[in-house]
Amino acid sequence: MTGPALESITVCLADDHTLMRDGIREMLSTEPEFRVVGEAPSGHDAIALVARLRPDVLLLDVEMPGPGPVAVIRQVRAMAPTTRVVVLTMHDDAEMVHQLLDAGAVAYLLKTILREELIAAVRSVVRRPAQNNILLAVSRETVQQLDRQKARSEGTPLTARELEVLVCIAEAMSNAQIANRLFITEATVKRHLTNIYAKLQAVSRVDAIRKATAARLIKPAGEQPPYSAPA
Repeated sequence: MTGPALESITVCLADDHTLMRDGIREMLSTEPEFRVVGEAPSGHDAIALVARLRPDVLLLDVEMPGPGPVAVIRQVRAMAPTTRVVVLTMHDDAEMVHQLLDAGAVAYLLKTILREELIAAVRSVVRRPAQNNILLAVSRETVQQLDRQKARSEGTPLTARELEVLVCIAEAMSNAQIANRLFITEATVKRHLTNIYAKLQAVSRVDAIRKATAARLIKPAGEQPPYSAPA
């Protein structure tokens, strides 16, 4: 027996390159739950498209004719609060990441990511919005710049996603189990683990948990609250 079919995830594509839109549409079409409902070659068209269709996700390029990406994101967020804006760009720039996330984007992805990572990211921002306030797929240098800013403002060296991964590690979960729980790929889990080890100066999972617990970043394994998936 098969389980109940998942509700469709509607997506609008905003990119001034037709070839790029065609490629993304074809990638998403390999997953039956995704439905591309509209395409836009400019910022103005993207805003009008969202106003008319109210998609679950807007995949937004940052270099298009019309309003800049910050203006597009703010207008989309104002008129369609349930539409999740996912930035997909070639620009690996910490300042741009900061600006667009502040404007209301929920993910900042580079066009060099794998097909599986794009699909996992789009799925995650809709299926598990409470579990990932921000998704990043940028260079390690950019992540480190952003994390240094976050650490200075919040007093912790780890991002929210890295803390989620740590909790999973404390539950003795494998990389595959973590990827399944957090709706990310195993490659992304490994990247988070690398960042966690570097930030905590840890040499293993056990060492990372020990240091994170000592720093009160997470609770001891026996005190972790039970995980509950969002409805």
